[in-house]
Amino acid sequence: MDKICLTLPTNRACADTIEAIGREAAYAAHHFGAEVHLLVLDSADRPAYARHARAVREAGLAPGVVAHHLDEAEQAVFLRAAIERAGLADPDRMLGLMLPSAVSYGACTNRAFLIAAALGCRSVHRRDSDSRYQEQDGEPVFPVRHELAFLGKRALDAATAVTEDALTAEHAEYAGRPVAMVGGSFVGVPSVDLDDLQRQAPEVHQEVVGLWAPSAWSDQERAAMVEESFKGAGTEPFTRDHTVLALVDPMRVDMCNIAFDREVHERVPLPPATDTIGSDYFLFHLVYNAGLPGVLHNRHIVNFHTDERKTGEGFTAYQTRYAKFLLSMLHFRFLHDRMAEAGASLLDGHHRLRADRVAGLVRESIGLDDAENVRRLDTLTRSYRTLGGVYAEFAELLLLKGPDLRDRARADMEDFAHLVDAWAALVQACRATPLRPPHHGEA
Repeated sequence: MDKICLTLPTNRACADTIEAIGREAAYAAHHFGAEVHLLVLDSADRPAYARHARAVREAGLAPGVVAHHLDEAEQAVFLRAAIERAGLADPDRMLGLMLPSAVSYGACTNRAFLIAAALGCRSVHRRDSDSRYQEQDGEPVFPVRHELAFLGKRALDAATAVTEDALTAEHAEYAGRPVAMVGGSFVGVPSVDLDDLQRQAPEVHQEVVGLWAPSAWSDQERAAMVEESFKGAGTEPFTRDHTVLALVDPMRVDMCNIAFDREVHERVPLPPATDTIGSDYFLFHLVYNAGLPGVLHNRHIVNFHTDERKTGEGFTAYQTRYAKFLLSMLHFRFLHDRMAEAGASLLDGHHRLRADRVAGLVRESIGLDDAENVRRLDTLTRSYRTLGGVYAEFAELLLLKGPDLRDRARADMEDFAHLVDAWAALVQACRATPLRPPHHGEA
């Protein structure tokens, strides 16, 4: 029987979302005969954790669903054991990269990847706490339907079952490669929460969002990118299925709606960068540039924003993550370009990702001149100052924190290369490291 991991990392109250994902897990078990490991990695406060525990327990009552609900202390026990088993140098550093004290979208998903390996799962299916499913005729539209239908199949075989073959019909060299990723996007509000800025000052919004474009782009290219950025699949509701076999454009999928075959996430992790957004999209670019087939579907998830990002410490924290995201683009744009040049050389003779090539490219990015990032920070600071209020206050904070943020963006790449080097040993160790014994129907 296939084992799959349907996972939700969360640091906020989201019992309703867990209940909905539990229903997706039951759907997958019933319709595909899979053993579905529902994995909730929980960093929420204790009252929220208790509500989550009830939702996870109820989800685990469904036939074929095995529920796992781990707080950070339980995750740390597992990770320490796996790191020790792997015999890695500097185990404290490795634990810090896997379970940092600060928010890290890459690290929380990396933990899911390793736990899935420990559970023997062939794929990881990732969802988010600030999202919900679309419905058709009163029934939820679950992305796992397409994820399990196509993931791991040869592209040639998948081509006969998709709505549209945009790959093997014209490019026979992809026919024997496996479908490594299946994903969709989101509908609703933009994924990056800059709505208030766009309403208050559209010109400033245009400039601020444009900062994540390559510095060499023209004004026209930058404006086109801003128009497309963070909007997912727009607002059009689901009416019928449409699937496309392709090299999936990273701009067309989202981490709230993605599934990876184990030959992706067991070979290369996500960047474990802290206090930033966007770092967890790296594997989209790697799969695309390496020439691994994917299936893009239109079972888009509904995105929404929570209020904690709007005021006070939450506003400052989110704006800091956005600023660090902009700085990370110096390195990630370089990586995307170099991976595009490398193409299929990122794969071995069995169409598997080569972690050594990836680590080498990451290390190349560490030595980049960060003058571009100095300009980014200057522009962001100047733009926010013109708005007054909380934006102007954040601009003054950027003046103080800017040099440290630039240094941390570079250090993130050093950490990433270190983790890529250790990943194979860590995955192998996790396969032999028991998670706390799972109880069917219990969290």
